Amino acid sequence: MDSDLIDRIYECSVAPDLWPSLLDDLAARTESRGGLLFSARRSLCWTASGSIREVFEAYVNDGWFHRCPRRTCIMSQSDPAFFVEQDFWSEDQIKIDPIYRDFFHPRGLGWSAGTGLQVPTGDSIVFSIERTLERGPIEPEHVAMLNSLRPHLARSALVSARLGLQRARGATEALSGLRLPALLLTEDGLVVEANEWMATLGGQVRFGAGNRLALSDKAAQQMLTDALKTIDAAPGLGRCTFPLRDELGRATTVLHLIPIKRSAHDIFGQSFALLMMTPVSSERAPSLDLMRSLFDLTAAEARVAQGIAAGKTLEDLALAGEVSINTVRNQLRRVLEKTGCARQAELAALLSSVAVGAAE
Repeated sequence: MDSDLIDRIYECSVAPDLWPSLLDDLAARTESRGGLLFSARRSLCWTASGSIREVFEAYVNDGWFHRCPRRTCIMSQSDPAFFVEQDFWSEDQIKIDPIYRDFFHPRGLGWSAGTGLQVPTGDSIVFSIERTLERGPIEPEHVAMLNSLRPHLARSALVSARLGLQRARGATEALSGLRLPALLLTEDGLVVEANEWMATLGGQVRFGAGNRLALSDKAAQQMLTDALKTIDAAPGLGRCTFPLRDELGRATTVLHLIPIKRSAHDIFGQSFALLMMTPVSSERAPSLDLMRSLFDLTAAEARVAQGIAAGKTLEDLALAGEVSINTVRNQLRRVLEKTGCARQAELAALLSSVAVGAAE
């Protein structure tokens, strides 16, 4: 995996004015014309490659954004992946669809690869790579490349979305602007600076000797320690999203570890990583979207996790999914690994009270 490209992705998290250049690079790597990033919570924020910015200003300002079926189709998918037109429609259907016939095609566009992110904060994020009509559909190998970058794009875009796609002028402003508990860490897990929202977490997060971060959840503490070691040594291989659980084993918060790269040090100094925390609350059977966001699960793993939370047996899940019991056992094993649980009962306890919490 291209470590320099990944560094640039994380650089964009707090320097969102760099997204257009990065989107240009992704477009070039997929033989496309440009790229877009849309973020919506209470209002719509967006940025795009310079090559297509004028087109998408019309797309937003003239009301095409709210009429476009692509975004709805992308956000409805359970797989954490990029999708292309052929995943939803035939070429004949595309030709007569108003958004393609009357907007994209007259402007020389018509093929794309897009992905949607619905995260616990309530932010909805969409990435899209746009290709010219004459060049033809985006090939599977290019989609695969985008999928390999998707976890990094997701974490970086979450920070950018919380900041309203605005560059912060300093660490204190950036941490406060996230409006979520967040702090800066050294490579060894020492706290450099924390925001006022950290007080909402009570005893689950403490600052120990030498201002070392100490999590009450020992499994989360180990995951954080491991993540700090791997985000530089093995880009893309370490787990950087994981739950923080209370004394009853219930997930109360999701931790997102975002490495600080390149010009992001202009804002955060020599801090090594940003740790951002998103709240969760109670619900019996968490949604598939939330399962994937919490634990980086595949769609199949998320369905197993959701079933366990709802009290279903492995046999029930195998029958419902029309797969073998061994397949479900393997999926469950991966879910246990990703959630840091040792047993199925522990997993059920963890998942039984997970839902999206309110975040301003």
